[in-house]
Amino acid sequence: MSIETIGLSGEERERFHREGYLGPYSIGRPEAVREICARLEREVQPTPGPWAKHPDQMRHLDSAEVRGLVAHPAIVERLAGLYGADLACWRSNFFFKAPGGKEVPWHQDAEFWELDPPVNVTCWLALDDVTRENACMQIVPGSHKRILPHVAAGEVMLFDKMADPKLVPLEKAIDVELKAGEFILFNERLLHHSEANRSARWRKNMVIRYTVPFVHVPPLYEGYTLTMVRGEDRFNLNPSVALAELAAV
Repeated sequence: MSIETIGLSGEERERFHREGYLGPYSIGRPEAVREICARLEREVQPTPGPWAKHPDQMRHLDSAEVRGLVAHPAIVERLAGLYGADLACWRSNFFFKAPGGKEVPWHQDAEFWELDPPVNVTCWLALDDVTRENACMQIVPGSHKRILPHVAAGEVMLFDKMADPKLVPLEKAIDVELKAGEFILFNERLLHHSEANRSARWRKNMVIRYTVPFVHVPPLYEGYTLTMVRGEDRFNLNPSVALAELAAV
């Protein structure tokens, strides 16, 4: 598929604004993506990364393989159909949920961030098959239209805050089961969640966060920088680096 054919239709843009998400789409054959996943586990995850406290995050800054995922045209060109020509990745992380891994409570991502203004699109990319059995993500389409209060979460949860359970419309929730290489895109207010992994199989995915250059992103660590995956930074509100500069290192 060429870049010219990846853009979004008017109906897809309307659906994103109506439901808060799009997909699933694919970056390639499941077998090829599983091979990439195996290399990441073998060659990238065990090594220190740019963010010393979280070696599973921001690895697009020092790994060409991760950078290829973050800047993949199947993802970035669709984002351009929603948010325009200039796009930045402000965070990426592996999210490998082990057998027995904790439940992620229902939440809206914007509750946990200080982006100003709070503009974000998340790509949830499966690096192996993700099913209900191994704790696929669940979402509530259309829930991005309302900001919910968040309350303290119990110790059985992976996060310390969660959307007020009394206000989560569980009857509208849907499972997001994906093959390796498939992904969905969703905005910063879409309610989402995943159960504890009660299977014997790992759930392996990447979460990639994108924004636009007019958003101020508080630095996550010393030396932090955004990566321009498309277009250019015309605002200079944040330290940023062009994708080509990273590829040249």
